[in-house]
Amino acid sequence: MRLFSKIFSKSRSDDDGIFLQTIQKITGVSPVNAKYYRKAFIHRSINKMDEKGNPINYERLEFLGDAMLSAVIAAHLFQKVPKGDEGYLTKMRSKIVSREHLNELGKDLNLLPLVQSKVPTQHFGENIYGNIFEALVGAIFLDKGFDVCQDFIHRKVIVPYVDIAKLEGKVISYKGMLIEWCQKHKYPFNFEFFEETTNESQKHFAVKLYINSELIAKARATSKKKAEETAAKRAYYAFQEKMERK
Repeated sequence: MRLFSKIFSKSRSDDDGIFLQTIQKITGVSPVNAKYYRKAFIHRSINKMDEKGNPINYERLEFLGDAMLSAVIAAHLFQKVPKGDEGYLTKMRSKIVSREHLNELGKDLNLLPLVQSKVPTQHFGENIYGNIFEALVGAIFLDKGFDVCQDFIHRKVIVPYVDIAKLEGKVISYKGMLIEWCQKHKYPFNFEFFEETTNESQKHFAVKLYINSELIAKARATSKKKAEETAAKRAYYAFQEKMERK
C-alpha cells in the first residue's frame, strides 16, 4: 500500500512538474506551487470541491487578478502621466484593462488549451480568454508575491500594449460615448430589440437604435450587450464629426 502511494505521489509530482514547465514557458515566471496555477484553469462546469465544500475553479483567482492588474496599471499611469487628473487616469486604466484587451492578452498567450471544462471549447464566449488571464495573474501573485506579479504585468501588458498616445484615442465603449453625447445635448434615445433568432448552436439578438425618434442604426449579435455596442458604433460613425466636437 505504501509502495502504491509512493508511486502515485511520484506520478502526480512528475505531472505537476510538466505543468509548471508549461506555465513557465508561457509566463516567464518560475512557479513553485502547482495548485494555484491548476486552479486558474478549472472552469466551474467541472463542479470540483475541496474537503470543506468550497468550489475549486478560477473565478476567485480572476477577482484577485483583476485587482492586481488595476493596482499595477494605476501605479504605472500615476508615474508616467503626472499631469493626468483622476478622471483621465481612470479612463486610461479602463482602456488598458478593458475586457476586449484582456481577451486579446489571453489569446496571445494561448491559455485556452490549458482549461479544464465540461463545456466544449467552441461554446465558450470571448471573455473566457480575459477571465483566464486574470486568474493566471492571481495565481502568480499568490505563488510568487507582489514584486514578481508586478514584473509579469509589466512585461506582458505594459511594455507590449500600453502606448499612452494611442490609448488616448481608443474608444472602449461606443454605447457609453453615445449615451454621454445624447444626455449632454438632451437627445432622447432608446435601444429596441425587434427579434431573436436561434440556430442550432447559438441565439442571436437584433436591435434598433433610435435618436430623436429617428432610426439611426441596426445590429445583430450573440448577446444583447454586443448588439447594443455594435449599433452604437454604427451610430458613432454616422455622427462622428458632431460627437467629436461634443
